[in-house]
Amino acid sequence: MYLDQLRSNIDPLRQQIIQHPMYGSIHSVDALRIYMEHHVYAVWDFMSLLKSLQRKLTCVSLPWLPVGSANTRFLINEIVAGEESDIDEAGNRTSHFELYLQAMEKAGADTRSIRSFVTALQQGKSVAEALQVADAPAAAKQFVLNTFQLIDEDQSHVLSAVFTFGREDLIPEMFLSLINKLETSLEADISIFKYYIERHIEVDGGHHSQLALEMTSELCGHDSEKWMQAGAAVEQALRSRVLLWSGALQEIQLAQPSLAD
Repeated sequence: MYLDQLRSNIDPLRQQIIQHPMYGSIHSVDALRIYMEHHVYAVWDFMSLLKSLQRKLTCVSLPWLPVGSANTRFLINEIVAGEESDIDEAGNRTSHFELYLQAMEKAGADTRSIRSFVTALQQGKSVAEALQVADAPAAAKQFVLNTFQLIDEDQSHVLSAVFTFGREDLIPEMFLSLINKLETSLEADISIFKYYIERHIEVDGGHHSQLALEMTSELCGHDSEKWMQAGAAVEQALRSRVLLWSGALQEIQLAQPSLAD
């Protein structure tokens, strides 16, 4: 009951994302590169959201102690293994973030901002400071800060719900069709990006989505207040995604004025 109600409440926002005009604006390699330069920040902070859940729901310190239920531990650890050490086109182990960086480089997208961001974090800067150092796109910056606000609030059921409903299964089928068409007409090599999207749909939109649903249901249980808090956080996350796509669309239109007509 609670799960169905949450899905019903967030459906209008999900539809805004799935039907966002940003997808339809990608008719050139330059537009695709702008999209990737925004989206890569969401790919990175997805990993941070995931690891925050692993930290909360499993034992990642010494001495080891059993944390929570074994079922929840299994769910989160399986998702982490898939996201942090999946396979690339050649069968080599890699994280989805590193795979995305490969896709950007292959397509000729600019990776300087996201690499500066990661370097700043490695040097001990906070997420907010690193975003400034990297001169991240404004919409991407706000997206990451919104995610980390939720992470800082440190509520397992909220983080799980945002992970489940705010990230998975949000790539429309029409986007893959568009990528297939672009691949035949663009001078850039987008083969790795296409593989990433296909892999995301196959793993994240399928098996991982089901595991995430089970995890959220278990964490919220029959507590109506937890479901209410989870729903509010998911709506916030989805609004943040709409703004990220709108920011990317604005830059695409500025770079290619004819798309704004």
